[in-house]
Amino acid sequence: MNPVQSSTPAKETDKKLVFTIKERCRVCYTCVRECPAKAIRIAGGQAEVITARCIACGNCIKVCSQNAKVFYKEIDQVKHLIATYPKVIAMVAPSFPAEFTEFDDHKTLVGVIKSFGFSHVTEVSFGADLVAKHSKEQLKLDMPAISSDCPAIVAYVERYFPELTDKLATVVSPMVAMARVVRKYYGEDSKLVFIGPCLAKKAESTEIDAALTFRELREMMENKRLNISKITPLEFDPPLGGRGAIFPLSHGLLQTMEVTEDILSENVLVAGGRANFQDALREFEQGNLEGHHLHLLCCEGCILGPGMSPYPNTSPTALRFAKKAKIIGYANRKMAVLDKELWQKHLDEYSKLDLSRSFTSRDMRSVRPPNEQIKDVLFQMGKFGQQDHLNCGACGYDSCEEHAIAIINGLAETEMCLPYSIEKLHKYIRELNLSKEKLANVQEALRHSEKLAGMGQLSAGIAHELNNPLGVITMYSNILKEELSTDSPMLQDIDLIVEQADRCRKIVGGLLNFARKNQLNLSESDVLKLAKHSIDSVIIPEGIQVKLHSNVTDPLVNLDYDQMTQVLTNLLKNAVEAMPENGDIMFDISDSTDQFTLNITDSGTGIQPENMDKLFTPFFTTKGIGKGTGLGLPIIYGIVKMHKGDVTVKSNIDPEAGPTGTTFTITIPRRRG
Repeated sequence: MNPVQSSTPAKETDKKLVFTIKERCRVCYTCVRECPAKAIRIAGGQAEVITARCIACGNCIKVCSQNAKVFYKEIDQVKHLIATYPKVIAMVAPSFPAEFTEFDDHKTLVGVIKSFGFSHVTEVSFGADLVAKHSKEQLKLDMPAISSDCPAIVAYVERYFPELTDKLATVVSPMVAMARVVRKYYGEDSKLVFIGPCLAKKAESTEIDAALTFRELREMMENKRLNISKITPLEFDPPLGGRGAIFPLSHGLLQTMEVTEDILSENVLVAGGRANFQDALREFEQGNLEGHHLHLLCCEGCILGPGMSPYPNTSPTALRFAKKAKIIGYANRKMAVLDKELWQKHLDEYSKLDLSRSFTSRDMRSVRPPNEQIKDVLFQMGKFGQQDHLNCGACGYDSCEEHAIAIINGLAETEMCLPYSIEKLHKYIRELNLSKEKLANVQEALRHSEKLAGMGQLSAGIAHELNNPLGVITMYSNILKEELSTDSPMLQDIDLIVEQADRCRKIVGGLLNFARKNQLNLSESDVLKLAKHSIDSVIIPEGIQVKLHSNVTDPLVNLDYDQMTQVLTNLLKNAVEAMPENGDIMFDISDSTDQFTLNITDSGTGIQPENMDKLFTPFFTTKGIGKGTGLGLPIIYGIVKMHKGDVTVKSNIDPEAGPTGTTFTITIPRRRG
């Protein structure tokens, strides 16, 4: 359903002509870039049209590849007019030959339009003839003027160059001129419907009752399923136009006025298209075009208006020359058969009509924010100096500063800056990778904790059951040993029993130490003293060097000195055993405000990758039989965890990937939570 129009005449600024279908919008900022009035606001990642700023040029509709921009349709209103009033007259813009190229001549189009119920079909080119005649008289004035039959240009000047409003030529557009002619010719009770390529015509004047674009007319034709072969060809109703048929071209007004090339080159400058007409207005305002008149078009000729049907998979300016050729061809054929006497008679008669108009300044320019505020916004986007201002235009604004001003004025968002968004994305990826790594470490620690908890329960049960029989074996083996003489052949066997029983007792002690949650005896300790004491407690073979490096600012930390000594000495012993011949052990200590980090690195052969996940599993050892119980690292893990710390391992066995060896990293919080 089309929007319902209010019964009261709408003011130009009240009529919302362009809408955004948010579901289709891909937020590519093309509409922002192509909008000369910067009437597109990006909010919450969605583009919306600000009606008060919109000049209805339709550029956003032409360039939106997703068809997310749509315009206000008046098909229902036109149908209502035809059904209600006996005299509804269609006024067809002279650009129709560039649109309806499938028709052999204009008479078929007139027949199609009348088939909808219009009482008469006239051509706006006669209004263009009248406007050309009045505009030619204004060219003779000494005062430079800005002429345009384009309502989007007029709206732009009124809103964004209000000081130039008094320079606008006070001649109505061909559409309004034709509306006054038609009401004079057919009666004031006539209802008028304009049909053309321009969207802004819908809000230009209350002197017409409705306006259809060529797109809407095609939609009506499709809905009615017209059989063109059964359409009766008809001629336009009078008064007929003349040279005004070439009005839709970029120099159409001047050609209609039959202005000579000399006058064209010296007095009148023509500018069409979004960038060109804006530049021309700026130069005119600065006084650089003294003695020249401006003729401005929002599009590069009406044949490229937003109401023209788009060609699939082509640019908005596709086939411009083919369209121009169609206009010229029609104009030549028309002039060849035109009744020039009748045309001149009508021209003289209706030249007496009042074709003047007035303008209203509606200043919509934004006040430039303070420079400091602009700098703050630029800093937020990582633009700290002029070298950071890429001015790439990806955001839709010509410069980074314009983008910052738009952000302050609530028209844009910082995320529209492509370099800023890319850098922000890279930052998020880095943070995500860090989070992923931390999560993986936490998951691994959780798996270890669950495994160790289960092993702890099993170890506690085993140790409890073994303690009593081991005590009995140890006691009676020692009694037997004391009763035997020194030369008894059984003494050696008894010594072996005592030795192995003692070994079993140590294993059981380790199991109990691993299984139970020991209480920490925390005290303020010097971590450097702890490291040196641990190094002195380990027998370091010749050929192995231990180097202690400290980057500690405050060495004091709350920990259990004895248990942490056990941790460090065990790690140092493991490092020594990983280098049976020679090598280096690096003991690095550093701190921050929250924690201490201790790295013990050996230059040994490294740990096989398949063993990395088993290191903290009780009873797992790579040492030979009788050389290790497999409880050292699990006990280290438990002690560190009781300190609310963490222990991690990195190892390399491939010389081509770098120095071989293993690094154990222990982190201890400065204070327990």
